[in-house]
Amino acid sequence: MIMVAVAFLLSMILCLLFGVPYIDFLKKKTIGQYVKDCAPESHMKKEGTPTTGGVFIVIAILIASVITLFLAQRFDNAALIVLITLLFYTFAGFQDDYIKIKGHANDGLSARGKLLRQIAIALLPTFYVMMTNPMGTQFAVGSHIIDLKWLYPIFAVFVITGASNAYNLTDGLDGLAASTGVFAFAGTSIISLYSGYHDIAIIAAAVAGALFGFLKYNKPKAEVFMGDTGSLAIGGLLGTLAVMGKFEFLLIFLGGVFVCETLSVIIQVTSFKTTGKRVFKMSPIHHHFELCGWSEKKVVTVFALTSAILATIALIIFYLTMRGVL
Repeated sequence: MIMVAVAFLLSMILCLLFGVPYIDFLKKKTIGQYVKDCAPESHMKKEGTPTTGGVFIVIAILIASVITLFLAQRFDNAALIVLITLLFYTFAGFQDDYIKIKGHANDGLSARGKLLRQIAIALLPTFYVMMTNPMGTQFAVGSHIIDLKWLYPIFAVFVITGASNAYNLTDGLDGLAASTGVFAFAGTSIISLYSGYHDIAIIAAAVAGALFGFLKYNKPKAEVFMGDTGSLAIGGLLGTLAVMGKFEFLLIFLGGVFVCETLSVIIQVTSFKTTGKRVFKMSPIHHHFELCGWSEKKVVTVFALTSAILATIALIIFYLTMRGVL
């Protein structure tokens, strides 16, 4: 537990320290966000805000994780796979951001190109857990175990890429992805710790700490955006931790806000293509609430509280499962 706290605090401090020089660098190089024409009118003022803040978030996570893992003598192959996966997703996200910045537009990698990269990266932790974990192909719902056998790789890749895309969709308002992510990763850390996955618990705590520190620069009115560099990587990491720690089912609750954001997009697109009508004023759903008259700060606050409640529900389910109630 002490090492988990150390990872959180160290990562938070590093993120706060790295943020100032990196944001200054982005401003000097005029590396800013380009806003889509279809975005709410209030978002036009965000044009030019520095982006790719995910770079210093990930650096803080990596340094804090490595230091704490060595201090705790928990740096093993599993931790290495997790951190390598994080790096690969960061590179994919940075490539997407770079194309947007270079092209002076909000169109980065093609949807197909981005998905193929996500799937390829997700295969690394998927096959690692299948080869090293006795429960590698099993999926648990409470105390009920389902062995997916040869279907597990498809399932695991879906979980990881789905989490990456879901978190990416959530990153649409100042402080939204960071604040909701703090609770998701804090819950992940606690569940991993009491499941015996101490390495995963330390890494998850480092992510929560970095996101908490990042809020200093990303809360409304944001000084910097994490960009796809951060959102693709952090979302992919959340899915990776769930697969490595064998709590895929609890991810539905830990990442409940991200799941709802994704479902809102699926519902909107399906409804419009089949009936020509929109269910929401705009998707993802955080934009719907904006267009309903909610302030950006109110949306972020409500979503963050919702994330905290859902993470608590995940912890309760985990506790009841450990006690044999579920």
